[in-house]
Amino acid sequence: MTLKIASFLGFALAVLGILYLYEEHLIFSKNIIATIIQMLSVALMIWARITFGVRSFHATANVTKGKLVTTGPYHFLRHPIYAALIYFFWACLIPFPAMKTIFGVLLITIGLLIRIFLEEKSLIEKYNQQYTDYSKQAKRVIPFIF
Repeated sequence: MTLKIASFLGFALAVLGILYLYEEHLIFSKNIIATIIQMLSVALMIWARITFGVRSFHATANVTKGKLVTTGPYHFLRHPIYAALIYFFWACLIPFPAMKTIFGVLLITIGLLIRIFLEEKSLIEKYNQQYTDYSKQAKRVIPFIF
């Protein structure tokens, strides 16, 4: 299986999880903690998008032209956009602690992790030692942990 196909499958899995949570009405609630986490996640995504620019909006995890972005939220996280999505949807478990919520959130997380690992493979090929050094400084999704 090529990287692009596997990456697209990760994307499809995440979208499937999002659609499932949406159809089951498990995304938005009146729970203040979940809402704050989701709002902060959206802010992180916007910050990351502004920092990264419009270089990439692909269904597959492609390495884009240009230099390696290591500023803004990328200083702390190698994948702040994916992290923001993961944080946003894991917050759904606060107001909706049910197996069906876990199912949807896991679909999203697994799909995004597939993309993260495939994207990193491409980033290492393109940026070599620069990306290896950067990966020692910035965590993938959770600052100081993973």
